Amino acid sequence: MKLWGGRFTEAEDALTEAFNESLSFDKRMYKQDIKGSIAHARMLGKQGIITTEDSDAIVNGLEGILKDIEEGRLVIEGDAEDIHSFIEAELTERIGEAGKRLHTGRSRNDQVALDMKMYTRDHLDMMMGDLQSLIEAFDRLIAENAETFMPGFTHLQKAQPTTLAHHMGAYKEMFQRDLSRLGDTRDRLNECPLGAGAFAGTTYPLDREYTAKKLGFRKPTNNSMDSVSDRDYLLEYVFDLATIQMHLSRLSEEIIIWNSNEYQFVRISDAYSTGSSIMPQKKNPDIAELIRGKTGRVYGALQSLMVVMKGLPLAYNKDMQEDKEFAFDAMDTVANSVKLMQGMLSTITWNKERMEDSAKRGFTNATDVADYLVRKGVPFRTAHGYVGELVLLCEEKKCSLDDLSLEDYRKVCDKIDEDIYSAISLETCVKNRRTKGAPGELLVTASED
Repeated sequence: MKLWGGRFTEAEDALTEAFNESLSFDKRMYKQDIKGSIAHARMLGKQGIITTEDSDAIVNGLEGILKDIEEGRLVIEGDAEDIHSFIEAELTERIGEAGKRLHTGRSRNDQVALDMKMYTRDHLDMMMGDLQSLIEAFDRLIAENAETFMPGFTHLQKAQPTTLAHHMGAYKEMFQRDLSRLGDTRDRLNECPLGAGAFAGTTYPLDREYTAKKLGFRKPTNNSMDSVSDRDYLLEYVFDLATIQMHLSRLSEEIIIWNSNEYQFVRISDAYSTGSSIMPQKKNPDIAELIRGKTGRVYGALQSLMVVMKGLPLAYNKDMQEDKEFAFDAMDTVANSVKLMQGMLSTITWNKERMEDSAKRGFTNATDVADYLVRKGVPFRTAHGYVGELVLLCEEKKCSLDDLSLEDYRKVCDKIDEDIYSAISLETCVKNRRTKGAPGELLVTASED
């Protein structure tokens, strides 16, 4: 059934019909479409726009359709143009003439705007829950690894010693910001477009406050033209998703590096790895690689949405149908990535000995030697030069700063004494970094606990 056609005398071209249809992808919004229609029908009855009997019949019919879809008795398929026409046709078939009254005072423009907002809001709420679970996984890692020493890196080169708790805490901060952004996005999108009509409202005495409240919105939208042409909330949400995926990709990159034979910091569970078809020894970090790879896909969805919207005049244009496939794909991709990352993190085995040994090599305590000299009265810039000489000496001797003899140290600077070894031990290096947010703060807390 077409929701239009009275002024048309020729049949729709088959390719046009296929090109125009959206049921194949917007059918996932069936629940939101039915809930929106129930609220609209109740409002129509309350306002006396249709009779109470018709309103009740519509609501009962819609509730039956929802139940049948949920329980698998009704399959969403056929030649309906979209989910809206599918539901309305099914309703009319079930309850007769009353079903044709549902669309009173409503356009597909405000209907689809409502469905998309509600679907986005529902997905956003789910995403906030999944992100919170991921953050809790980081909390467990932080609590368990305040004394798991490892090298910190800049430019992918060993820089200073830190702890796994400190490193994972950085990712926790990223995902907490993501959670905050989602909350901001939800607040802005939570205005109800139902009742905007095609773009100029309607002559019927609709109660928009009533339907907004029934559907869990904070308030109705202010401008009916903006209501049907706005997709800012969707762009904002997909941007949020792209940022989440970017953070997941950065973490995936590190897991991939740490999983390599050269690092061996982690052992990824078999549940999140795959093998090679030709090399039997291989255990590949494919899930981490796919999360990293799918980041470009989410970025592409955001860019595509921006391009779709960039030149559209007010109010509704059919181009806006293109918002759904991009957005749905981004939603699915990020939701799966978050769940997979949580599972992978929860089952990773950390090679703590290897990580600590790596921190001891690579001169990660070089800055601490300079700080030691500063405490002995040497200006920092001069101390910096002395440490550079000491590193060169270590490279010649193929040893670490911890392995240099006191005689070697004193050849470079006679202010160095026996206490240099305790001053530059791994634990001391980390523990003394107690400024707010530094790894020593976590280490001290863990020791006190």
